[in-house]
Amino acid sequence: MLRSETAANPARMAKALAGVKRYQQAPRPAPPAPMPVVAAAHGACVRDYGGSGPAVLFVPSLINPPAVLDMPGDRSLLGWLAGQGARVLLLDWGEDAARRSGMDVAAHAADIAAPLARETGVAALVGYCLGGTIATGAAALLPGARLATIAAPWHFAGYPDADRDRLLTLWTQARPLAERLGVLPMEVLQSAFWSLDPARTVAKFEAFADLDPASSEAAGFVALEDWANDGPPIPFAAARELFEDFLQRDVTGTGAWQVGGAPVDRAADLAILSTSDRIVPAATAGPAVASIALSQGHVGMVVGSRARAALWEPLAAWLRG
Repeated sequence: MLRSETAANPARMAKALAGVKRYQQAPRPAPPAPMPVVAAAHGACVRDYGGSGPAVLFVPSLINPPAVLDMPGDRSLLGWLAGQGARVLLLDWGEDAARRSGMDVAAHAADIAAPLARETGVAALVGYCLGGTIATGAAALLPGARLATIAAPWHFAGYPDADRDRLLTLWTQARPLAERLGVLPMEVLQSAFWSLDPARTVAKFEAFADLDPASSEAAGFVALEDWANDGPPIPFAAARELFEDFLQRDVTGTGAWQVGGAPVDRAADLAILSTSDRIVPAATAGPAVASIALSQGHVGMVVGSRARAALWEPLAAWLRG
């Protein structure tokens, strides 16, 4: 990818490689102690971030760890919301994906998210990325629970044809190995994300090469890039459903997806989407009572410099409403 993006400019290749090397060698602070566990099921658990008021359960994607919702310093959405009149809980899928190799996405909603939401008495669910799809399925089993989604795919037919074909080809190649392992390795999905916007992938390491290594901006880049390149694998059954049922057949968008034995017929009370998102394009968003369209990208809308004003504060107002 680096060769194809910089073939006509050796200086750009050298700079991008320098950025990659600097990223690899950057010091990493010790990770913070995990928040306390208040409930658990099938290797997943609910972590308590504190706060007072109605409980809200954040449901992250099965892809990448949930740390993007709790980045260091002043970029923690969960930490900030805990001081805004809500008790903040996080569904942590855990590291043992192989234990759930036979659980598809629907089972993660019906057998993990919904029961844990009931057990912890949440008043609202907020799902990010594929976690928003899962939260929608869980909310269909929780009458009375409010639902907000952030950059959550639902109408998978909204992906550009070229992107869908590329992802499905990647799954066809990876499926035999994933079936033998019982999981789809994170590295396979990371290569798929890079392929969606290779120019940006190269450019961000070029830009990182120019940053002061001791700056807070450089530390933020390292923390976010570590998150993007980390995470447990995806259970095989969930990966199969994601690619073959969601991406290929659009069972969610056509109303054919079932959770807990019944079709999912649940609009989000609030949908937050991005008009510049390449990972979850705005065209894939599901039905919603109200929506907010942002210009920040898939990750920037949650942790970027404008995230607090653009997403955090409207979400806090919705939770108080």
